[in-house]
Amino acid sequence: MHSTSLDMGNNASQEGLPAGQPALVVEPVSQKGKKKKKKKKSLAPEKRANLSSSNALYRPSEQEGVSKLSSKKYEKELARLQLELVKMQYWVKHTGARIVILFEGRDAAGKGGTIKRITEPLNPRGCRVVALGTPSDREKTEWYFQRYVAHLPAAGEIVCFDRSWYNRAGVERVMGFCTDAEYQEFMRSCPEFERMLVRSGIILLKYWFSVSDEEQERRFQSRTLDPARRWKLSPMDLESRNRWVEYSQAKDTMFANTNIPEAPWFTVEADDKKRARLNCLHHVLSKIPYVDMTPEQMELPPRQIAPHDYVRSPRNEQFFVPHVY
Repeated sequence: MHSTSLDMGNNASQEGLPAGQPALVVEPVSQKGKKKKKKKKSLAPEKRANLSSSNALYRPSEQEGVSKLSSKKYEKELARLQLELVKMQYWVKHTGARIVILFEGRDAAGKGGTIKRITEPLNPRGCRVVALGTPSDREKTEWYFQRYVAHLPAAGEIVCFDRSWYNRAGVERVMGFCTDAEYQEFMRSCPEFERMLVRSGIILLKYWFSVSDEEQERRFQSRTLDPARRWKLSPMDLESRNRWVEYSQAKDTMFANTNIPEAPWFTVEADDKKRARLNCLHHVLSKIPYVDMTPEQMELPPRQIAPHDYVRSPRNEQFFVPHVY
């Protein structure tokens, strides 16, 4: 590109034009306006080696995953479903319904995250999570279902079991924590036990969270790098990596014996955490015959004025949390 200017002098005749006619004079563009390209500095060999080694250790966080669902759409739909959950809880409280939701599945399949999204908008006085640890010596001598029965809901309550009595059909069977006789007895009695719950009026929902071995391995690897999530890697989780086929066989046998019409299994495909959560919340709502019983908007009365003789205690007599932030 070139810049142009008009010159009205005698130089016009030199361009073969009549005197007095403007001539087009071409002037070179000043080089001052051009920006010089900065040369990229090359890293020293030792720094380049350190950078490549740190990239090699990087794994996507467990939250990132491989979801094609945008965060904006996910948050919008999650808010809508959670509002419906609140309406459902009003119905449960008003009608005295009793709801039990079982969450089973592979380690790192996203059960805990889904339970969190179900319970966080609800009143904790009417919705609780049961996650039992290893049975005590005394509990080992009880009827197998006894310690779970103690946590069943009363009227107007919702109970979410983060793992349940199906431990016997899964981890206890694969890891050898129960005898063959105990396992066979569980397979016979579990369907009858669940039929008893349903006949008593409990709404029983059973969810199995399924995840591919590749996605499970990615989530395990991300937990090893994240100190805030490393506690999720238990010895049982690490052992499950080596027993993928055994767990698959145990799950197939469990489904064959306990997938009854009164309480069928529902599989949640959980490689995509965002979609798995939304799909599960939507399905829970679809299986409960609730109606909107949200109370009408309340009008708050004016606040009462404090009595004239009330005097606040001095601030120097109280302890306050420091303003760190």
